[in-house]
Amino acid sequence: QVQLVESGGGLVQAGGSLRLSCAASGSRFRLNVMGWYRQAPGKQRELVAVITSGGSTNYADSVAGRFTISRDNAKNTVYLQMNSLKPEDTAVYYCNARGVVTTSYSNLEVWGRGTLVTVSS
Repeated sequence: QVQLVESGGGLVQAGGSLRLSCAASGSRFRLNVMGWYRQAPGKQRELVAVITSGGSTNYADSVAGRFTISRDNAKNTVYLQMNSLKPEDTAVYYCNARGVVTTSYSNLEVWGRGTLVTVSS
């Protein structure tokens, strides 16, 4: 069983920065893609950024140039550095991981519980 634990959310003023972390724990798994999604009040969950095990990244247009995703494969941890934050970035940020169970090669997808980011104007 794989679990994701996020940390790093909080309250910040517009223009400020936050760094989110998400660590995967468990055994017998290999994570291929890790990423961050967010859900603002009254809106659908949306992609923020994803990164493959090889380091390829993809960003939502709304955060490109302000957010940076990175990962430490040895630690099964993904990070999201958020700079120049705007009030519209306020949301619950969810970590997501996709990969395989190494004993059965079955696909797996796991979500974290979310961490709240609030950006004040």
